[in-house]
Amino acid sequence: MKQLALVFLGGGTGSIMRFLLGKWLNNFSTGIPYGTFLANVLGSLLIGLILGYFAKSEHLSQETTLLLATGFCGGFTTFSTFAYESHMFLRSGDFITFAAYGLTSVIIGFAAVFLGMWLVKFI
Repeated sequence: MKQLALVFLGGGTGSIMRFLLGKWLNNFSTGIPYGTFLANVLGSLLIGLILGYFAKSEHLSQETTLLLATGFCGGFTTFSTFAYESHMFLRSGDFITFAAYGLTSVIIGFAAVFLGMWLVKFI
């Protein structure tokens, strides 16, 4: 039960942060969902840092990992919103933005995870 509460708390906090970031940065007049993009990249970097640190030192407890990685990062990042926004680009016929947004999100997301895990080596 404690594990569920930690995931719930972290996920709720991450979701609130993603909502605020989206309200601040998503500009649908330009059609570019910068808030979603930034949430996914920052969440990828953060999970790389968290899990990289845990793997390196094992100083993070399983509870802390559940709170931060599973809960917060899971609530903060959003594949479903990314997929919906990509669908909307396709639906409107904006194939260039669809391709750029999709490829950039995936490539930079992976790079952010690897960067986070690499940065932990210096801590």
